[in-house]
Amino acid sequence: MNTGPRCSSGAYAGIPYWIYPVAAAGALLVLLPLAAMAARVNWANFVPLVTSESALDALGLSLRTSAVSTLLCIVLGVPLALVLARGSFPGQRLLRSFVLLPLVLPPVVGGIALLYTFGRQGLLGRSLEVLGIQIAFSTAAVVIAQTFVALPFLVVSLEGTLRTAGSRYEAVAATLGASPATVLRRVTLPLVLPGLASGAVLSFARSLGEFGATLTFAGSLQGVTRTLPLEIYLQRETDADSAVALSLVLVAVAVTVVSVSHRGPRRPAAPPFGSGPVPEERTTAGSAAGGDVR
Repeated sequence: MNTGPRCSSGAYAGIPYWIYPVAAAGALLVLLPLAAMAARVNWANFVPLVTSESALDALGLSLRTSAVSTLLCIVLGVPLALVLARGSFPGQRLLRSFVLLPLVLPPVVGGIALLYTFGRQGLLGRSLEVLGIQIAFSTAAVVIAQTFVALPFLVVSLEGTLRTAGSRYEAVAATLGASPATVLRRVTLPLVLPGLASGAVLSFARSLGEFGATLTFAGSLQGVTRTLPLEIYLQRETDADSAVALSLVLVAVAVTVVSVSHRGPRRPAAPPFGSGPVPEERTTAGSAAGGDVR
């Protein structure tokens, strides 16, 4: 059975032909609904529909909060991914399961959990209320909800990249005298930068489309907590043309964001401490000679 061409060296250079129709069916499952939605857009009134005050407020709020939540995902997710990928401690598997839980958890359940954590009568909300800090039903609640659902995307992407990259270059740098902080800054992070960028973009896109947790935990106040998905839901009940137009805007923004992060295959990162793997003899000699990388 012919399953595709092969290179002169014998390496596999193709895929089975039956894969193509199955792949086409998968692509159609995604593209057909988007095409159907685009066909229903009222193009004559498209600009007025997407430039109304409420629409612009919702879009601006979505972009701002998604940017902040993505930054929080990077600040919190990079150490978390490093611990899960490089650490070894009791309960590591359980921790990974809980960290990835928002990937499968219904967003409204996440919103309820956040409400009982940061709400006025929540686990932390009571103490914050005494200090005059109110989280629930504020813009901060939107950011927290988005971070809650988007953080696993960055952790999964970065942890996978860390495991694929391995730790041989870090071991070489440590052998040459680099401190753990130096190894992290000059070796680990440059090696996994593509995975970090991809995870950050996925987190931004997920934050941009967050609905259930935001509605449950932050509510829907124009200019304060009403993001673009909430505005689309509200308009769906009163003005279908506006809902479809805003949906198309959200799709366009999401496609643009994801496309920027996947412009093409990336070459593997070059070793930070040389143009190729460092032989064991050279490493030992460098260590004996007192080679120090700081």
